[in-house]
Amino acid sequence: MKKTLKTKRWADLMHSKLMQGVLEGNRLQVARAITLVENEQPDAPSLLSSLYTHAGKAHIIGITGAPGTGKSTLVTALAQSYRRADLTVAIVAIDPTSPFSGGALLGDRVRMRALSGDSGAFIRSMATRGSLGGLSKTTSDAVTVLDAAGFDRILVETVGVGQAEIEIVSTAHTTLVVEAPGMGDEVQAIKAGILEIADLLVVNKADRPGVDKTIQALEMVLAVDSGVTRQVRHHGQLLPVNMMQPVSEIAPGLSSDTKGLPENQWEISVQKTVATSGDGVDLLRERIDEHHRWLVDSGELAVREELRISKTIENIVRADLNRRIRKAMPAETSSSMIERIRQRISDPYAEATSILSRIT
Repeated sequence: MKKTLKTKRWADLMHSKLMQGVLEGNRLQVARAITLVENEQPDAPSLLSSLYTHAGKAHIIGITGAPGTGKSTLVTALAQSYRRADLTVAIVAIDPTSPFSGGALLGDRVRMRALSGDSGAFIRSMATRGSLGGLSKTTSDAVTVLDAAGFDRILVETVGVGQAEIEIVSTAHTTLVVEAPGMGDEVQAIKAGILEIADLLVVNKADRPGVDKTIQALEMVLAVDSGVTRQVRHHGQLLPVNMMQPVSEIAPGLSSDTKGLPENQWEISVQKTVATSGDGVDLLRERIDEHHRWLVDSGELAVREELRISKTIENIVRADLNRRIRKAMPAETSSSMIERIRQRISDPYAEATSILSRIT
């Protein structure tokens, strides 16, 4: 009994030390906290719960797009631009999972060497670990840690994504979709899949041939889309919010305190950058900051925050249910159950009902 109490006190002390270190912006403690969260350790939920009330101040910027568009180089240049403006920056770079270690391949961090040694910049690579949508399933939790640590801007770079992988919208306040000339992406861009999530379109590598064609294709899509209602997203659904209606009507289950979007919609623009030389990056930063001001002034920031909170709760509940299901389905039980179904002694629906009855 004494040993158990001593162990608990030690764990509480370590938890308190880790939390305090994060709040003070101690880089080592921030890194340890993210590792705890990423590995889904038992202490992670209580740490995140303690840190959550200290978060909510950072502007979270998502950068997504197809592989080869120069996202990592652009993120580095954008972070340097923010540092020149005397703002602190944290970067969460989502890398593919290593087939050997199960960790991140660290390809993005290799490209961000220019930020090494800068005390106002923090870089963390995270593996997707099988998650779809371009992010890791603990990305949002890592962002909470960095937000509580006091970073002014948090840049979240997804792995190279296609049309359907748009999970970034449930994490970021401002989403940048990056394109590049000469990649044959114009037709893909016109398919609304990934364009629907953009608050800003960025044509990187703008010093390459074909840049005018790419910009023309994107501007054509924007012109066609100019009369279409801007939308927010909940449970994967695109929901119109041009009416002055309560959030509870826009997305059932959300607070009714925040009203819908005002009539002055955000105008999506196409920004040109050459990340390797820095051309256009400062203008892009100013445009991002302009979008953040619009989010605050229009009330859209509150709408997006409520949608983000709803998604976070949904993810927490789903993760806990998955753990309970795995616990209720040990390997030997699963094998015998599958064999009963194969022999038509039982059926998948009856077995699923039986499993659910054991976890509720």
